[in-house]
Amino acid sequence: MTDDPGTRSLPERHRRAVRSYVVRAGRMTPAQQRGLDEDWPAYRLRLADGLVSWPQVFGRRAPVVLEIGFGMGDSLLEMAAAEPGTDFVGIEVHPPGAGRLARGAAALGLTNLRIYLADALDVLDDCIPDASLARVQIYFPDPWPKKKHHKRRLVQRPLIERLRAKLVPGGLLHLATDWEAYAEWMLTILAADPEFHNLGDPFVERPPFRPLTRFERRGERLGHRVCDLMFRRAA
Repeated sequence: MTDDPGTRSLPERHRRAVRSYVVRAGRMTPAQQRGLDEDWPAYRLRLADGLVSWPQVFGRRAPVVLEIGFGMGDSLLEMAAAEPGTDFVGIEVHPPGAGRLARGAAALGLTNLRIYLADALDVLDDCIPDASLARVQIYFPDPWPKKKHHKRRLVQRPLIERLRAKLVPGGLLHLATDWEAYAEWMLTILAADPEFHNLGDPFVERPPFRPLTRFERRGERLGHRVCDLMFRRAA
């Protein structure tokens, strides 16, 4: 499939009534644009290509970690560089973040990273094989704090059901937020799923594999408590 230059940096998505994000026309820096123009082909996965085979994508068999909403990609890049024996897949809808991550990955010569610029629910439905992910991570999603906007929150029961199906038995779901009300929301949803076991009491300490993110630093400056949630899928 040939890229259309007018659409190559737009997120792929199907029609959906309620979304957990708003795609904003943010400024693209020259480096981010070069990432999309020059480095993107080596790292891009397409929603339109459908169901993937991870051994074919990465050329090997290794644990696969999926991150939904990687933002500007700094922490995902750091994790992929620190764990060359693990393959990482990131999903984001904001083109500057995808460009920045692709640029950083190319600069480091990483081969264990791939990127979707697409709606996460569409990717889960169309592209990710069942029981193929060792870990799924969602860090600092938009809390949509107003009650009338709670329906827009990413972490909802339908998403959790999708993620359970995509995780291997015994696989991990790792969430982090600096919004305590959202953390309680997440706990309530996950506690209702008998196939997930909470590894925290009810939260866990930040695991060594998760770098500090800029959102976390910002939350700490504002006096927000950062909550990490870790759940294991039943074996």
